[in-house]
Amino acid sequence: MDKSKLKIAVVGATGNVGRMMLNILAARGFNTSQVKAIASSSSLGKKISFGEDDVLTVDSLSNFDFSTVDVALFSPGGKVSAEYAPKAAALGCVVIDNTSYFRDDPKIPLIIPEVNAEDIRDYKNKNIIANPNCAIAPIALALKPLHDEIAIKRVVVSTYQSVSGAGKAAMKELDQQTRSLFTGTPAPAENLPRPIAYNLIPHIGIFLESGYTDEESKMRAELKKILDSTIELSATCVRVPVFVGHCSSVHVEFEEPFFVSEALKILKNAPGIQVMDADDPMDYATPLDAAGQDDVFVSRLRQDTSHPNGLVFWTASDNLRKGAALNAVQILELLFEYQSKQKAA
Repeated sequence: MDKSKLKIAVVGATGNVGRMMLNILAARGFNTSQVKAIASSSSLGKKISFGEDDVLTVDSLSNFDFSTVDVALFSPGGKVSAEYAPKAAALGCVVIDNTSYFRDDPKIPLIIPEVNAEDIRDYKNKNIIANPNCAIAPIALALKPLHDEIAIKRVVVSTYQSVSGAGKAAMKELDQQTRSLFTGTPAPAENLPRPIAYNLIPHIGIFLESGYTDEESKMRAELKKILDSTIELSATCVRVPVFVGHCSSVHVEFEEPFFVSEALKILKNAPGIQVMDADDPMDYATPLDAAGQDDVFVSRLRQDTSHPNGLVFWTASDNLRKGAALNAVQILELLFEYQSKQKAA
C-alpha cells in the first residue's frame, strides 16, 4: 500500500477533535487530495481549514459513500458512531473511533501506539479500532515504561480536565460565564452540571450506583484493557476552568520499591514523554505548557511517603492532541505500517 494513495475521511470534522485531526493529518504529510471532511447535513458545503494553506469542503455524513475511502477517523459523538461506524466498516473502510461507544467491546482493539501497538492485528475482527479516553491516554503513556520495569499493582488518580473535553459548547459556556462576572450578564450552566467560571466541578459524565461517574469507571476499564488487566485504578475526575489541557495527579503502587532516580531515567527515554527538570521544583508543567504540544509532560515525580512501593507524579497534556486527534492519526499510521508488512509478507 502506498501512503500517498491512502484515502481518508474525517467524520465530525467541524468539532474540536475533528478540526485537530485535519490539522495533524496536514502536519504529518497527508494532502488535500487524500482527505474528505465529513459532518452533519447542517454543515454541508462549509469550508474548513486543512493545515495552513489548504481548505476542504464539508460533505454530509448521511450521503457519504465510505466505500470510496480506506480509513475513517470518527469523532462525531457516540450515537452517531454507533450508527455509522459499523456501516462504514461493512463497506471495507477501517474505522478509528474517538468516542466511547466501542471501547469496552472485547473484539475491538483499544490502542495507544506507544503502549499496545501489537493489538493492531485485531482490527480485522470488526474493521473498527477504538481511541482511548482523553484522560487515561496520557496516564497510560507514562505508566507503560514504569510497568515494564516493575509491575504496577494499583493507581489512584485525580484528573483536572479542561472544558474542551466536553466540546465547543462547554468552551463557549466558560467564555460567557467568565465575561458575565464582569458585565453582570447572566450566563447559566447549560452544558455543564454547574457554573464552570472560577469554579471546579467534581462531576464528569453520569453517576453510577457505585458512586463513581462513568468517566471514572471508563478510566479503570480502559487502563486494564490497554496496559494490564491486573492493575487496579480508582479515579476522581474534575472539570476545571481551563480551555485546553488535561492534568492529573497520579499515585502508583508497585510490586517492589521504585526509586525516583531510576524512574526518571526510564521516563526520559520513553516515547511521547517529556520529563521536566527534576532538579528544579519550580519546573513543572501546566495546561498552558502542554497546549499545542504532542508530548505528555511529566513533572513533580517523587516518592510516595504513604507507601514504601509508591511513586507520585503530575501529568499535563493537550487533550485534543494525544488524548484524541494525535493518537487517532498515530493509530492510522500504525495501521498503514501493519497492512504494508502484511502485504509484503
